[in-house]
Amino acid sequence: MHYNRNVKCWSLGLDLILAGMGMWVVEQKRSWAEWLVINILRVGPLPKHVAIIMDGNRRFARQQQKETIEGHTSGFQKLGEVLQWCRDLNIQEVTLYAFSIENFKRSKQEVNGLMALAAEKFGMLLKETDQLAKHGVRIQIIGDLSLLPENVRKLAAQAVLATEDNKGSCVNLALAYTSREEISRALSETCRGVAEGQLQATDISEVLLEQCLYTRDSRDPDILLRTSGEVRLSDFMIWQTGFSCLFFTKVLWPEFSIWHLFAAVFYYQRHYHTLTAARNENLNQRNYGEEESDIECCRRRHGEVTQENIAAYTKERNERIEIFLADLKKRRRSQLKEMSEICLTLV
Repeated sequence: MHYNRNVKCWSLGLDLILAGMGMWVVEQKRSWAEWLVINILRVGPLPKHVAIIMDGNRRFARQQQKETIEGHTSGFQKLGEVLQWCRDLNIQEVTLYAFSIENFKRSKQEVNGLMALAAEKFGMLLKETDQLAKHGVRIQIIGDLSLLPENVRKLAAQAVLATEDNKGSCVNLALAYTSREEISRALSETCRGVAEGQLQATDISEVLLEQCLYTRDSRDPDILLRTSGEVRLSDFMIWQTGFSCLFFTKVLWPEFSIWHLFAAVFYYQRHYHTLTAARNENLNQRNYGEEESDIECCRRRHGEVTQENIAAYTKERNERIEIFLADLKKRRRSQLKEMSEICLTLV
């Protein structure tokens, strides 16, 4: 029953997100064939989190002999449709690669156009915050917001803060993001914790680094989907997708259809048991590695290893990490708060 309530919140919330982000998507009637496939797929394991690299907007614009920004606008419109399809499939979390740090290297005209488009969509979303709260839809931004223009930074921070307590479903927007920057920042945070005495060097582990990533509140994606025929991750969620189902399709993003999404979900279901087994094996290995590290730390500290010593050390370490992570969360929220209150400079 609890699961169904979340699905309902996702269903209602998506309609509001689409309206709020200005995607102007009209509720589509599914054909009998589409509903047949949806019901068949629902019999099997469904992904809870889908990550998407929305590639091909510029090529689509060139094919249509349009300006590049019109291709990106078509991409935003397609995003609204895809979120509706995810709703139909009870997918509760979607992460979207909206703008890479590398994209700042594109022409000034294109970057400015994309930033203006983002500001417009965030502004429209903020008009629907009451409804988003009512239906439990949370917006998260992953990436280095400090690299964005002040107006976009402010609107993005306001959107995150306005929806941070919503629990029903989640849309993660990767803006000014790369995995290398994300991992580097996580490592820098742990080093700061050691330097300030919050952590010990032996506390740094794969588990702790994972809790310092932008995606610390999200489960790893079940599917990573990329359009346009490119078969690479482009520095997107490299840490999180080690045991995800990777699905590449040649269709350009604005031409992506519900049938392509069906194909991705079916492909995931075919590999579900293999992926689950690999994830479980990795989790067991990680837990074993952490236990071995605790034993070695106890040996160095006490000279002998007993269950009491291990339990005491583990408790101390967990308490340090808990305090550190609480402080990190507070710092990041404080940064968002500052960004949301920026006084924009008039030029």
